[in-house]
Order: sequence, then C-alpha cells, then structure tokens
Amino acid sequence: MHYVALFCAIIAEVIGTSALQASQQFTKPGPSAVVVIGYGLSFYCMALALKVMPLGIVYAVWSGMGLVCIGVIGWIVFGQKLDLPALLGIGLILSGVLVIHLFSTTTSL
Repeated sequence: MHYVALFCAIIAEVIGTSALQASQQFTKPGPSAVVVIGYGLSFYCMALALKVMPLGIVYAVWSGMGLVCIGVIGWIVFGQKLDLPALLGIGLILSGVLVIHLFSTTTSL
C-alpha cells in the first residue's frame, strides 16, 4: 500500500508541476488551482508512504521520478529541448532509483 501512496504522490506532483508552467506565474486561476491541489495531494500521499518507508528513500524516489517525468513532459508537451547532458542525467537518476529498489534493504520495510 505504501508504494501506491508513493506512486500517487509522484503523479500528483507531476500534475502540479506541469500546471505550474500552464499557470503563467499564477495569473491563470484554473491551472493555479491545479498546482495547489496537486502539491497538496502529493504531500499528503508522500506522508502516507512515510508511515512505512524511510524519509531518504521516499524523497529520493519522489523527487527523482518526478524530475524524470517532468523532463519528458517538458519535452513532449512544452517543446523543451533535452541535450545530451540532460539525457545522461535523467539516465543516472533512473539508475539510482533502480539501485535503491533492487539492492537496498530499506525499501522492504
């Protein structure tokens, strides 16, 4: 169940961050409301995951996967370019998340 909460936290954060771009510095009410709701839901779900998982692991996975998803959304939806260093960095983040899940005993709590 804690992985479901963490997954929901990541999705809500990605939605909130994507809406942040669309809110145009909080000048558009609809996207601005989505930002506030998205981040609020994200932190709530992250708090649920923290009942079982260590803070460092939750935050590493949440921020890492959020960054990867936002990078892809920025590229596809907003037409932002990703150069080779950005792609390499995203690959390293994904590798780090995989190492945590495959080899760390702290995620099996």
